[in-house]
Amino acid sequence: MRWITHKFGGTSLADAGCIHHVAALLVARDDPAQAIVVSAMSGVTNELLSITGEAAAAQTGWQEQLTRLEQRHLDAAANLLDDDSILATVRSQLEQDFRELRQLLASLELMGTAPVEAVELISGLGEVMSARLLSAHFHQLGEEAVFVDAREVLRTRPTALMTAVDWQISGDLLADLRARHPASRYVITGFVCRRDDGRVSTLGRNGSDYSGTIFGRLFEAEEIHIWTNVDGLLSADPNQVPQAQLLDHLSYREAFELAYFGARVIHPQALSPALEANIPVFVRNTFNSDCGGTRIDSTGHPEPPVKGISGVRDMALVTIEGAGMIGVPGTAERVFSALHRADVSVTMISQGSSEHSICLVVPGSDAERTCKLLEESFEREMRHGLIQRIFSLPDIRVLAIVGEGMAGTPGGAARLFASLARAGVNVRAIAQGASERNISVAVDEADAERALKAIHAGFYLSEQTLSIGLIGPGQVGRALLSQIEHTRRRLFEQGHLDLRLSAIASSRFMRLSGTDAHIGDHTPLGAEDEALDFDRLTNHVDDGHMPHAVIIDCTASDAVADHYAGWLERGIHVITPNKHAGSGELERYRDIRGLAGSGGARWRYEATVGAGLPVIQTLRDLIDTGDRILRIDGIFSGTLAWLFNSYQPGMSFGALVAEARSAGFTEPDPRDDLSGTDVARKLVILAREMGLAIGLDDIEVESLCPEELAGKPVDAFMEALPEYDERMAGRIGEAGAAGRVLRYVASLDDKGHAAVRLESLPGDHPFAHLALTDNVVAFTTERYRDNPLIVQGPGAGPEVTAAGVFADLLRVAAHLGAKL
Repeated sequence: MRWITHKFGGTSLADAGCIHHVAALLVARDDPAQAIVVSAMSGVTNELLSITGEAAAAQTGWQEQLTRLEQRHLDAAANLLDDDSILATVRSQLEQDFRELRQLLASLELMGTAPVEAVELISGLGEVMSARLLSAHFHQLGEEAVFVDAREVLRTRPTALMTAVDWQISGDLLADLRARHPASRYVITGFVCRRDDGRVSTLGRNGSDYSGTIFGRLFEAEEIHIWTNVDGLLSADPNQVPQAQLLDHLSYREAFELAYFGARVIHPQALSPALEANIPVFVRNTFNSDCGGTRIDSTGHPEPPVKGISGVRDMALVTIEGAGMIGVPGTAERVFSALHRADVSVTMISQGSSEHSICLVVPGSDAERTCKLLEESFEREMRHGLIQRIFSLPDIRVLAIVGEGMAGTPGGAARLFASLARAGVNVRAIAQGASERNISVAVDEADAERALKAIHAGFYLSEQTLSIGLIGPGQVGRALLSQIEHTRRRLFEQGHLDLRLSAIASSRFMRLSGTDAHIGDHTPLGAEDEALDFDRLTNHVDDGHMPHAVIIDCTASDAVADHYAGWLERGIHVITPNKHAGSGELERYRDIRGLAGSGGARWRYEATVGAGLPVIQTLRDLIDTGDRILRIDGIFSGTLAWLFNSYQPGMSFGALVAEARSAGFTEPDPRDDLSGTDVARKLVILAREMGLAIGLDDIEVESLCPEELAGKPVDAFMEALPEYDERMAGRIGEAGAAGRVLRYVASLDDKGHAAVRLESLPGDHPFAHLALTDNVVAFTTERYRDNPLIVQGPGAGPEVTAAGVFADLLRVAAHLGAKL
């Protein structure tokens, strides 16, 4: 008969509804024959152990706790079984079990102690009860099912490393049982067994999985299915790495390594019988049976080369240092002999080729004892100075990357350490076996979660995955979000550039991404969102989930610019059309430039001058290729360009400004444009790019806003502005009479002389014939002395400004290796 073995954990059998679901799942399968191994109902084993301890300590209350536990099983039976006859039989069995248990616990209370034999007997009763419930439910469904108490079949003996199975005797006992009770479905108690001397025992905590694979081997099963409450083994702990992915195919050895290093879905010991008999194991979700889960077999799959990242908490790093160990044979043997005698488990060892030090990772609770043991063992060497010190570092976590595909494949360790370096995580110790299946690192517990996320991102996400935080979802910000959303798929398909919007923030609120790590909801922020918290936003954008972090500032806020230095120092790239950092306080500017120049993070600000026009990039290219800038002249305001391209003799300048405001060409308060300050800021940015240490105060600025109206409310300003038309009418008349035009021009020379003013230019000047809102800049250099280099085009508007910001984002991505 072809057997399939199924093992169900406690969460799969938590109550009557779950037990009914399990039975329905098994009946629906087309297995030729089923060996079903069950755990106790969820939490029952812990309750039994707690009650046992309380009874042995003569604490009051254990009787009530036992009554509640009995009632839980009786209620499950009543809810599960409709057939009165079957229910009566099961109730009688359960009540008898609990009567005997109560008598045994009363004996322990009188004795004042709980012998190991009694504890093992009691702790395994939950499996007996759940197996009875499931087999009875099969009978009620009209399905064949034989209840098997594993204590009558399974014989074991303790060894130094694990509980070993006596396969010959166990196989003979199972064959005898099957001969006496032939069936195609057996429901078997997990966890429990008998020692080879006949004493009732257990397979230890997490022993039910071990039972499942033991019976899989005893039945010579074709497959073993271990059912739990998750879809299978994941690439990392989903509680710490929300982007953890289901691993669909592992080798036994990969699963061993992941299980040892903390993957709690399966116990490492549980896989041994399956490995020895070469039976594939499937880890599956009882409550999502359509998911194929994780297959574990002898071959595994070469892709991906790293299958998972796991870790062991609450460890300590013990270090032995001393020149006296160099070239001395037997030092490591003495270390491990001492720890073996004291029953201290060593999780990891690291020793440099110099032999000057040995690092051991041991459980944190054993750290102090380990140091004392080693000090006693090496007392003579320490007294003579051959070993300088033995010390421990607490709060260590060991992280391991596991995968058969790393063997013989260069780059695994490089990617691991590059990921940790990007996350700013210091590695305390490193270990790798010759099989290359596992690379382990010891890190501080405080860095562990960040390290785990960074490693997972390094191996499971594109190397060009960017976590993006956008501050300022106004007109430019919204346009940028739209552009990113429309191109994300193409950029990923063509260049493996994965753009993830992790945060959006306004001046008062912020919206952070969930487990999918990308915000698709770009609706305006409001009271239903979180209050703005820059620290929380920063930590979320740069939480280690993704290889790279970028913050895009689309505000016009000087306060936001104050955060740039901190972001860059942390390794977060900064991209902005905000002119305050580039034109504000010189000391702050120098700090930001210094951090951007010395670290790995980039500061990109092309859109601060000319929106989407390549003004700053062109200037940088000229300087970087050795050209000398003699002067820069330009029209840097789309608003003022429109005004003076439209303004003609006889027109009201005030009315023209009102028209521009109505068309959306000006700021809400047109004085922001007419004052010339915005143009002056752009000129400061260009000057500093040339290496000139100037600020706004060094720019000669002609304001077109009448001084008398500077303090009025905006509506009063607009109403009064036409009263000053005469001043502008005189200038446009003079220019027109001379065949010239008025343009608002910014000028800068290599000596730092800078001015922003309304100029009268010849009709054949390059600035005289522009499209209505064009910006233009003329670079006069040593190479372009007689014929200046002109950059011209739309220099204002949300779409073109957003395009300039997006171009900077793509430049950062290209720097990080994206192939665009």
